[in-house]
Formats: sequence, structure tokens, C-alpha cells
Amino acid sequence: MTLIDTHTHLDSYARRGDLPAVLERARAAGVTAMVAIGTEPGDWTLHRDIAREHAGTVSFTVGLHPCCVDEGWAQAVAQIEAFWGVRLRQGYGGQAGGNDLPDPTMPRPVALGECGLDRFHLPKEAIEAGKVFAWQRAAFAAQLEIAKRLNCPLVVHSRGAFRECVEMIDASGLDWARVVFHCFSEGATEMTELARRGGRGSITGILTYKNADAVRAAARAQGLGRLMIETDAPYLTPMPHRGKPNEPAFLRHTAEYAAEFFGVTLEELAAATTANAKSFFGI
Repeated sequence: MTLIDTHTHLDSYARRGDLPAVLERARAAGVTAMVAIGTEPGDWTLHRDIAREHAGTVSFTVGLHPCCVDEGWAQAVAQIEAFWGVRLRQGYGGQAGGNDLPDPTMPRPVALGECGLDRFHLPKEAIEAGKVFAWQRAAFAAQLEIAKRLNCPLVVHSRGAFRECVEMIDASGLDWARVVFHCFSEGATEMTELARRGGRGSITGILTYKNADAVRAAARAQGLGRLMIETDAPYLTPMPHRGKPNEPAFLRHTAEYAAEFFGVTLEELAAATTANAKSFFGI
């Protein structure tokens, strides 16, 4: 049995020197692969280095998280395509130039993200909140443009802004089959809307929480055939470890709960979610 954690943050473990132990506990729990998610330039190269050192176990993404967006967002976004070996002539909005090839010793990202919109963490003051949200929208639009140009998967962070994220992706012309809303926390109606477009939502340990009926309904609406599971570690620890820092090994608890929820064996759940993750991310 193998499980893939499709969304985890490994930078904090690496900086504390805990990563080897975290990866070993993951392997012992059957989590044999994971996608380390980029949030801002400070972790992009770190995750790439981790992916190179742990090839076959760790893949990585590059993206500017909405909570990392500030007035300098354009300078950050302009660095993204270089991780795919592309150099731009005119910043984030330019065209690919030359015949630049990636360093063959460096892994390439398996997706762009996480990026999107987040109303939950906006400043309290209305004018400042409006300014920050406008930056978020601009940064998201720029990253949608890049994802479309690269034809790569897109990992979306949406908190309190589901409708706006959907509308911006629609407007971008990006292929919805390449879109996943990570840590899906909306309900069945919203999940059905994603599925109708060809997109999907991935499910965290929230599925195991007593008050998460909406997320369970959403998971059922999407079905096992499109399910991907994630930890979003070190956040959103599943039961029975809720309240402790999360880590990839705890994905097994979410998988066990999901297997019972869908009425299948753990091996069947693992096979389905692993196949879905490999297909979506190309890993």
C-alpha cells in the first residue's frame, strides 16, 4: 500500500533539522511520496533542493500564496517560470525568450501554486484590506497567465473567496482539468461546480472532524474516482492527533477515515488516490 500526500509544507521541518525523521515516519505509515508546496520565494529553492535530495519521494511546486502577497508581488511572480527553465524578456507578462534549458541536475516543479485569494487573513481596516485584496487578485491573475502558458497543473488556495477564484479561472481560459482547489472546505454545491468544469478539490484531515459535515458531503459529491488527499502539514492535523502539529505520516489517519467513509478497503482507497495524484501531477 502506498499513499501520496498531495499538499504538504516541508520547509519548517527542514530548517529545524527534523526532515529526515519526518520522512522516515511517513514511509513507516505508508506515505511513500509527497508534494512540497511553494508559498513564496524564500521556500521555492529549499523545496527544490529537498526534491533533488529525495528524488522519487518528494516533488515540489512553485507559487505565491495570497497571504504572502504584498506590494512587491510582481517581482516575486517574475521568478516563477525560471524554475521550469524559462527566461522571460518582459517580466511576468512577457514571452518566453531564447532556448534556455533547465539545469539537468535540478528537478522541475510538478505544478504552479499554491496561489489564489484569501479574505480570512486580510487586514482589519477596510481601505488596507481592499488594497491587499487587489494585490492578491493581480498576483493570482498573473500566475493564471503563467500556468496557462506552461500548461501545468495549478494548486489553488481559496479562503472566503470561492466565487471570485472560480470567476478568475474561467476568465483566464485555463484548462480546468489541470486545476485543484486544495484543502477543500466548501460544500457539495461548490464541489459539484468544480466537477462540472472539470476541476477538483483535494481533502485534508478536516474530513475527520466532527463538525465537518459540509466537507464530507463535498467529498461524496466528488466521489472516490477523483479524490486526492493531503495533510497541508504542519496544519489541520486529523483525528486522533488534532491539536498537535501535523506531518505527512498522519495522512494515513485521513486515508483510513476516507476508506470507511467510502465503504472500501484502505488498499482500495490508497490505490485510487495514488492513481489520481499521479495522473494529476504527472509524478
